Amino acid sequence: MACVKLGSKSDAFQRQGQAWFCTTGLPSDVVVEVAEMSFHLHKFPLLSRSGVMERLIAEASEGEDGCVIKLPDIPGGAKTFELVAKFCYGVKLELTAANVVYLQCAAEHLEMTEEYGEGSLISQTENFLNQVVLRSWKDSLKALQTCDDVLSFAEELNIPKRCIESLAAKACTDPNLFGWPMMEHGGPMQSPGGSLLWNGISTGARPKHASSDWWYEDASTLSLPLYKRLISAMECRSIKPEILAGSLNSYAKKYLPGLNRRQAASESSNRLAPVGSVASLSEEEQKLLLEEIDQLLPMQKGLVSTKFLFGLLRTAKILRANPSCISNLEKRIGMQLDQATLEDLLMPNFSYSMETLYDVDCVQRILEHFLAMDQVVGDASPGSVDDGQLMGSPSLTPITMVAKLIDGYLAEVAPDVNLKLPKFQSLAAAVPEYARPLDDGLYRAIDIYLKSHPWLAESDREQLCRLMDCQKLSLEACTHAAQNERLPLRVIVQVLFFEQLQLRTSIAGCFLVSDNLDGSRQLRSGLMGPNDGGWATAVRENQVLKVGMDNMRMRVSELEKECSNMRQEIEKLGKVKGPSTWGNVSKKFGFRLKSQMCSAQEGSVSKQNNGTVKIEKAKEKQGKEKKNIASDE
Repeated sequence: MACVKLGSKSDAFQRQGQAWFCTTGLPSDVVVEVAEMSFHLHKFPLLSRSGVMERLIAEASEGEDGCVIKLPDIPGGAKTFELVAKFCYGVKLELTAANVVYLQCAAEHLEMTEEYGEGSLISQTENFLNQVVLRSWKDSLKALQTCDDVLSFAEELNIPKRCIESLAAKACTDPNLFGWPMMEHGGPMQSPGGSLLWNGISTGARPKHASSDWWYEDASTLSLPLYKRLISAMECRSIKPEILAGSLNSYAKKYLPGLNRRQAASESSNRLAPVGSVASLSEEEQKLLLEEIDQLLPMQKGLVSTKFLFGLLRTAKILRANPSCISNLEKRIGMQLDQATLEDLLMPNFSYSMETLYDVDCVQRILEHFLAMDQVVGDASPGSVDDGQLMGSPSLTPITMVAKLIDGYLAEVAPDVNLKLPKFQSLAAAVPEYARPLDDGLYRAIDIYLKSHPWLAESDREQLCRLMDCQKLSLEACTHAAQNERLPLRVIVQVLFFEQLQLRTSIAGCFLVSDNLDGSRQLRSGLMGPNDGGWATAVRENQVLKVGMDNMRMRVSELEKECSNMRQEIEKLGKVKGPSTWGNVSKKFGFRLKSQMCSAQEGSVSKQNNGTVKIEKAKEKQGKEKKNIASDE
């Protein structure tokens, strides 16, 4: 650290307990009391350097109790006055970034100007501050830190503002342009060619480039008021928002232990700062800090990680931060909800009521912010353009990712017996229908909720199952749903109907593709040479299609059997006789169209019965004719 020597006399001060004595051979004729320390000095050195001391000594000399002066308000206290006294006696002083602010404030307070001798303490400290401290990052930072103790005096001299401007200018400048602050942070020396030096010899190695976050740790040592002023000064210099947000992230993690606990649960605890390395803040101070960070953080998507925002929100709820702070954090998370994980959403409920284990209402508000932002940005349609790339698959769009995330969240909170049906339905219905290419995740969440709430009425079960679209269930989900006893009977019939319809459509599509392959095979065979591989490719594709169709035929056969069994069960439940039973049940379950689940089986059976009746009638007619011929003979 830079320093300068003042004066040439040897140190003649000696301390005895709570008193300082100047051993010059002459008895002291003035006592200066600063806090609990007393200084036994001489009048002439003091009054010759300070206007305030000159007046106080003149006033005290008129008293009868000797010359005693009290200085309770001197900036820096007894330690600083010790240096001031030594300066008055001409003792050598060492100015540093750690004491220059105290000394300059004390010199101004004591009126140690040029009127009381050349090379006054004011001029010495001012020159050192401008020419040495403000040119160095570390010295400017240290001087700014000391301003906290004498802030009112330092503000009168404009010292904090000058230090902050110096720091802001250096932080907003690319460190790779001038080689600092690598030199100031104990980095290796460099040769004029740029290579590293070892004992004055070039090693040929090149120094690493400094990253834009080199100042984060240093800035986090400042108190919150001074740190806020530093951030504001950087904003005025148009620093990049992501760099500013990174510094706020670092500052918050240093003073909010709740964020570090969350990090330790998911990451290695070796990254955390050792306990006790930073003075702990009270809950009220942490609350104020969190609210200030929310105000300083730019309202822009992607500046900080979603995990960090969830950590701030969780901490804000624990500390009972003001509602506007919590609302702002929810909006920030809603802007980038597609980047969140299921673990982030699982926030415990910190309310006094404790109705549910997890804060479902908070997640729904975050989802609503995301949907509102999604509509404004224009990313609502699955085929929208994002970052200059056409999103060809709906699974890649943010809204689809959020829908999958919410379905997973619903499955996690569904086992909570205190989770009311309207709250579950409201969150599930908040996701637009187009955001779910498949409803498998929603079906899983509904199934878990039904399993955890067996006391639900049949009407509530049907109302809950209306959230999902049976036509958007995969074959695996349909198979599970068809055998799920927890689902209402109406839903099971719909699942079977749409599953068979889906299989028939798939089979028809496979036949269409197969016919196209067969029709184009002859055309291509006349154009391709003996060495072309198109024929072999077509054969392999045809084999794959045949295997798929065989599997589908087997599945259709199984479904028809299940359909027949289901029909028998429904007839038993309805206790209705006659051929119109199935039609009545179909009307009961709301089918306007005639069911096609068993159409293939019914068609084949009816045709076979009609053919058998016709054959029997022909045989009877032929028998009658033979009898008539025999009787005639």
